[in-house]
Amino acid sequence: MLGLRPAELAVYETLVDSYQLGVTELCAATELAERLVRAALGSLTDLGFVHQANGLHTAVAPDVALAMYLLRREDDLRRDRLLAGELQVRYERAAGVRAPADLVEVVHGAEAISRRVDQVMRTARHEVRFVDKPPYAKPPTSLHPVEEELLNRGVRFRGIYERRALELHDLRADLEMGLSLGEEARVVAVAPTKMILADAHLGLIPLHSTETALESAVIVHRSALLDSLGALFTRFWEDAVPLALPGEPASNEVSIGDARLLALLATGLPDRSIAKQLGLSYRTYQRRLHRLMEELGAQTRFQAGLRAAARGAGSLLPPPQTPGRNPAQPD
Repeated sequence: MLGLRPAELAVYETLVDSYQLGVTELCAATELAERLVRAALGSLTDLGFVHQANGLHTAVAPDVALAMYLLRREDDLRRDRLLAGELQVRYERAAGVRAPADLVEVVHGAEAISRRVDQVMRTARHEVRFVDKPPYAKPPTSLHPVEEELLNRGVRFRGIYERRALELHDLRADLEMGLSLGEEARVVAVAPTKMILADAHLGLIPLHSTETALESAVIVHRSALLDSLGALFTRFWEDAVPLALPGEPASNEVSIGDARLLALLATGLPDRSIAKQLGLSYRTYQRRLHRLMEELGAQTRFQAGLRAAARGAGSLLPPPQTPGRNPAQPD
């Protein structure tokens, strides 16, 4: 914490609590060896956290010590960012003259692939695009922490989910959480491959996989291949069905549960899969679906999905009333 080593932090906290101590007393209070205490005192003195007088060590007031220390760290961070920018320019310049064999890296094993997914996403400064389909290096039980971090930082996320993938993601902890933070999501019946694209400079696609395991993947650097993956994503994005799961009811006409049902219905997900995602028995789901079909004026499940998609599942309006029918009269 604060950029201090554990021994340094322990010694400083002890001096803050005790104000002034000698080395022997510090060793007893921190239960650290004398060499560790003396090394920590040397570092803390250099950093301005501690000063010595008459063989005793005194903590500098935290508001003074930390203010100066944090200013120095901010200066270091500014220099680091400048250096990082310069290194990126040099890297991209060198990447332009890479040998073809250096434009891809092969990664083996679920754990290594999972680490590289994190690394690829963290390189994005503007946008992450992804195609999501099974299998997975890690089960998608909640929103990926890197996605949450980047969304909060203002990085745009656009995701295309294969229909099968919706059955494996947690509706509220994953899909709705991402959408509530700003993820833009669409659904296709079948995706040709899964992929992650960070801006226009880095991508990741599977190399070998089985029905249940992702065995190896390819990291693709800036190249014509990466441009082709970006074009493939754009093509599928244009044809995909928007996924608009509600965070709050948009009107008094539709409950959150009904809006969730209609949003999933519009993707073409099977009835039993929708019921499972909503935590409903199949019979309860069927009753709710039939009621919504009546409200939509739809004769079939497919027609209800189309009408829900056209109107927006989160802002569904009641269907026009037929002449002579009392809208307050139950069906």
